[in-house]
Amino acid sequence: MMMPPDDAVILTQDLKKDYELGAETIHALRGIDMQINKNEFVAIMGPSGSGKSTLLNLIGCLDTPSSGKYWLGGHEVSQLDDNELARIRNRQVGFVFQTFNLLPRTTALHNVELPLIYAGMPARERHERAKAALDAVGLADRMTHHPSELSGGERQRVAMARALVNQPSLLLADEPTGNLDSVTSEEIMEILVQLHERGETILLVTHERHIAAYSNRLITLKDGMIETDERHMIGAPVL
Repeated sequence: MMMPPDDAVILTQDLKKDYELGAETIHALRGIDMQINKNEFVAIMGPSGSGKSTLLNLIGCLDTPSSGKYWLGGHEVSQLDDNELARIRNRQVGFVFQTFNLLPRTTALHNVELPLIYAGMPARERHERAKAALDAVGLADRMTHHPSELSGGERQRVAMARALVNQPSLLLADEPTGNLDSVTSEEIMEILVQLHERGETILLVTHERHIAAYSNRLITLKDGMIETDERHMIGAPVL
């Protein structure tokens, strides 16, 4: 059996996803071969209908492929059932979404602690882990505030801390600046760059080229296939 290289966080082999729409079959992904290694910062772009969302759902273990293979952190996850996928997802993937998905009536600290509560971690340990995660995104002084007391950028940073608190293999950011103004977007992207410099592996989905420029590798999709896969310097213009 094929085994992924030790430094591969993500490895896909001829990954395909089809959907039945009435009598029609939609080929959302037509065979994706991709390897993302530890401490890469990768952006994925592509027009509407190119397969970005479908690929994101497969990589995040939110869905299963129609065919092909997928390894996440050395585990082949393409054939797992829903319960097994949930376990892998909770351990290996941290999600940052366009909408922050915070509980409004609880503090920033408690929002960050939630994944650790579900994991059964003792209170003192999860409290310290959550504080460290908030400190990593520059919110050590805002941990007792509720989401309504935070700016949009601060709320997204709480969401980033929550994604990091389980120490996942992969940070998956889906349009993380989509609800933010340009200045706040830059602040969030600079934090992602800092997290990458600390050793995090980041996969970013965006439709904005100036946001993709913060990565050091850009994969573009078209019609369910990889059109280009190019490396560049962080901050270099993405053409």
